[in-house]
Amino acid sequence: MPFFEYKGKNIFYQIKEKVPTKALIFIHGSGGSSYTWKEQMEQLNLDYSLIAIDLPSHGKSGEYKKLSLDLYVDAVRTLVEFLSLREVILAGHSLGGAIVQSYYLKYPEKVKALMLIGTGARLRVSDVILETTKNDFKGYLKTLPVGAFYRKAPKAVVQEYIEEAEKTNPKVVHTDFSICDKFDIMKKVKSIRVHCLIIVGKFDKLTPVKYSLYSKNNLEHSELVVIDKAAHMVMLEKPEEFNLAVLEFIDKI
Repeated sequence: MPFFEYKGKNIFYQIKEKVPTKALIFIHGSGGSSYTWKEQMEQLNLDYSLIAIDLPSHGKSGEYKKLSLDLYVDAVRTLVEFLSLREVILAGHSLGGAIVQSYYLKYPEKVKALMLIGTGARLRVSDVILETTKNDFKGYLKTLPVGAFYRKAPKAVVQEYIEEAEKTNPKVVHTDFSICDKFDIMKKVKSIRVHCLIIVGKFDKLTPVKYSLYSKNNLEHSELVVIDKAAHMVMLEKPEEFNLAVLEFIDKI
C-alpha cells in the first residue's frame, strides 16, 4: 500500500497513476477517508493521475495528537512534494474544501485548478452536530442517512458509508467539525484566481446550495453544477453526473 512519511508517521493514499507529474488530488470531509472517492478512483479516466488521501488520523493513516487545518494543508503539501508533482488540481469535499482553499491561499502558484464540493467560504456547523460528535457518537451516526444523504439515496450506498464512518475515532470527527465551524475566508475568497468547479447536491442540508452560490458569485473563474436528487455525499450518490462534471471541467482548463 502506498504511504508517505509526515512528521514521523505514515500517511496513506490511493493512486491511479497516469501522468507521473500531473495529478488530481481528492481530499475527503470530516471523519471521512479516501473511501469517499471510490467511484471517482474507479471510474474517472483522465490525463491526470488520480490520488485520494487519508488525512492524518483518518483511515489507514497514522494518528496525530493535535489536528488542525494547518496540519492538514501541510500534509497535502508534503504529498505533492513527495510525488514531485508539477501540475496539481485539488478537489475538496466539505472540510476538504476548506483545506484546498487554504492550500491555494498559501501556495497559489502550485495549484492549477480547484474543485469545491459540498463546501463554502465559511462552514458553520450546527450545535447538534458538535454536541453529538463529542458526547453521543452513535447518535450522530444514526443521523447520517437523513443529514448527509438524499432521502431516496440507495440504501446500500448509505449503509456502506456509515460503516466506514464508524471506523473513525469520534474525537477526530468532533475535531474536524470544530475546524469547519471556525473556517471563514469570506473576505479572501475573491483572491482565488484559478479556475474552480463548484459541485453541490440540490438537497444538501449540511452545506446548502446557497454556500455554493456565494462561491460562484465571488470566484471570477468558476462554474457551478447543482446535481438533482443528491445531498451532501453527492460523489457517492450520483457518481455518473459528478464524474461527467469533472470530465467536462478538465476539458476546458
